Amino acid sequence: MEAIFPGDGIASIEEYEAGHNAFDDGDMVRAATVGTKEIDSDERTAGIRHPRVFSVPRKGDVVVGTVAAVMASMMAVRVDYVNGNPTTSKVECICSIRNIRIRNPALANDIVSLRVLGTLNGTVHGTIEERGMGVMFTKCRKCGGRVAPMRDAIKCADCGWIDERKLSADFGKGGFVRRDG
Repeated sequence: MEAIFPGDGIASIEEYEAGHNAFDDGDMVRAATVGTKEIDSDERTAGIRHPRVFSVPRKGDVVVGTVAAVMASMMAVRVDYVNGNPTTSKVECICSIRNIRIRNPALANDIVSLRVLGTLNGTVHGTIEERGMGVMFTKCRKCGGRVAPMRDAIKCADCGWIDERKLSADFGKGGFVRRDG
């Protein structure tokens, strides 16, 4: 079998959908990792078989990751877990925060949960606007201390600083990791 490299075209989107370790760039299904081509004619998917677990998030997946950067209308999130399973891909997801009425929905190094909206041109797009999605872990931005939730805000236990965040329903819980194998 011939080795396929990231970015190589493996099928036309008119014939196949993106399968495991592959993405749709709007024209072709392309490889997201090194491996061998895997075509499933029954399911009409084209993907890449990789010897290690390498998960690229797909539309509808729930992602848990670390906020890498926050801009005025979006943030970049490094994907650490996809549907509760750890991933070695370390791809980033772009998440729009334009419509969130909170000044700081999340800050750099916060752990957030989001839902994947899809991929476009090899970029994963997600949202934290959905109910239950948002910041799962954070620290006080003034002193770095422990924080506790207060409705749509957090309060530092050490210095008393109160800050707004888009909090997840799982704020302060670690139940997003699947332990069944």
